[in-house]
Amino acid sequence: MNRIEVCENGVQANNIINQLTAQGFSHDDIYLFTHDDERTEDLADATEVETVGLQEEGVIDSVKNVFRKKGDELRSKFESVGLTPQEAEKYESILDKGQVVIVAQQH
Repeated sequence: MNRIEVCENGVQANNIINQLTAQGFSHDDIYLFTHDDERTEDLADATEVETVGLQEEGVIDSVKNVFRKKGDELRSKFESVGLTPQEAEKYESILDKGQVVIVAQQH
């Protein structure tokens, strides 16, 4: 089951990630999303969590995302970490508003 958190900025994201790791989530199982690739990478590096990559998406979806519109790409990435299409749609619209979405996977 996934735990999903929404916040406004990097400071809040860091606090949420610290709470998640204190609750037993591994940094390797926490994914950070923003609407901007560079912001996503910067925040993920600063908070030492993951971004969705080839391992999560698979080769075919990764190649498809090169040709997809940003919203479609983000929904695909959300689905690759276990969100339903409806959840992916909901959280992609949250990213459109400039917010940060954090998904923690429980194994």
